[in-house]
Amino acid sequence: MKSPPPSLRRITAGFRVLAGRAREHRRWVIAAGAVAGAVVVASVAVEVWPQDEPKLPPTRARAYKDFDACMLTGADGIKAGSAAVPVWKGMQDASQKTGMRATYLEVTGEQSEGNALPFLNSLLQQQCDVVLAVGAPQVAAVESVAKKYPKVPFVVVDGKAVAANVTNALSGDGLTEKVAGVAEGAFEAAGK
Repeated sequence: MKSPPPSLRRITAGFRVLAGRAREHRRWVIAAGAVAGAVVVASVAVEVWPQDEPKLPPTRARAYKDFDACMLTGADGIKAGSAAVPVWKGMQDASQKTGMRATYLEVTGEQSEGNALPFLNSLLQQQCDVVLAVGAPQVAAVESVAKKYPKVPFVVVDGKAVAANVTNALSGDGLTEKVAGVAEGAFEAAGK
């Protein structure tokens, strides 16, 4: 077997050198790609990794004090035109100023004192701190039980109660302010 001519040997040696360099270059390209991939993975991990203290959005809920002003109304509730609207407005004003909770309960069914009593009892069992009544049946129900609950302040609109814990408020101008004042006074008296 004859050996290849020297010129061919130089060419094949040159190809071997180039092939070796290409393999070395390929290793560097693969290593650089691996490092770049690791940097990307680390960056993503840092972004999505949970932080020590999560940032909470500001709360939209109001923080209320432990004091409930409860209103007993007729079937119309606090709908526009109802006699309870200015009372509800006064309760809302007092709630904004003091942080008390303001709620209302509608007497459904027959509009009578007898039917209003269970609804009133429900408010008393919930331990409302001040109870307001709007409408003749609701006012009559409060006037019939107010003396049994001397520690609960009551407000009746257009009532005739003479108990020490019952405040009579007249409908018309100034009712909203009167209700707000009585509710705030009950709140302050409770030391909340």
